[in-house]
Amino acid sequence: MPSAVAARNVSHRFGDVVALSDVSIEVPAGTATALVGESGSGKTTLLRCFNRLVEPLSGEIVVRDRNVRDQDVIELRRGIGYVQQHGGLIPHWRVLRNVALVPRLRGQQDVDAKARDALELVGLPSAQFGYRFPHELSGGQRQRVALARSIAARPEVILLDEPFGALDAISRAELQTAFDGLRRKLSVTALLVTHDLAEAARLADEVVVMRQGKIEQRGPMSQLVRAPATDYVAQLIEQARASLQGLLA
Repeated sequence: MPSAVAARNVSHRFGDVVALSDVSIEVPAGTATALVGESGSGKTTLLRCFNRLVEPLSGEIVVRDRNVRDQDVIELRRGIGYVQQHGGLIPHWRVLRNVALVPRLRGQQDVDAKARDALELVGLPSAQFGYRFPHELSGGQRQRVALARSIAARPEVILLDEPFGALDAISRAELQTAFDGLRRKLSVTALLVTHDLAEAARLADEVVVMRQGKIEQRGPMSQLVRAPATDYVAQLIEQARASLQGLLA
């Protein structure tokens, strides 16, 4: 399958700290890839290269067959769904207005209808939730709203930065299931940052293990479990083995 997003020989540093070192990945259209690794491994830095929140010092970032440096940064960001760990909702806007933000900025028609459709897709009927403020929602509901906002304009690509990490176990499992079904239904390409290997196994077609700005191994989670390429990957798998039981059958 053709790649929807790709990083080619990307390197970046923050001062003397190397964040990315000659990193290359490709995410086929319609699939999900998870970036996993310890804090400081470079996974969030890499994710943010795709919407130009980080401008790498060298290498090429491609979205929809075009180098992102050749694209207007505002239009690029409006064309990519983006879900942050804590949602990033505008607190003084009601839910429906939050979800309609990107379709409105892109000049699309029937923006409220698009927002209502997106809320329905994430299990939050607009009649019940559309006129609430973010502080009137639970943590899981706020993340559902953030997910709805990311898909309201029907982007081809969604970037997710630890979107479920702050939730309790039940809310996290429910939202993971909702996201997985939604991604498959819309055939959207997803790049997900997570520290949770079980989450990566559940949601991603391919897992990319990062450490100190480099890729240690990439492949389906079943392959990483069966044949870890480095001691670091083996340690990660061993630490997560209990949570991975039943996901790889």
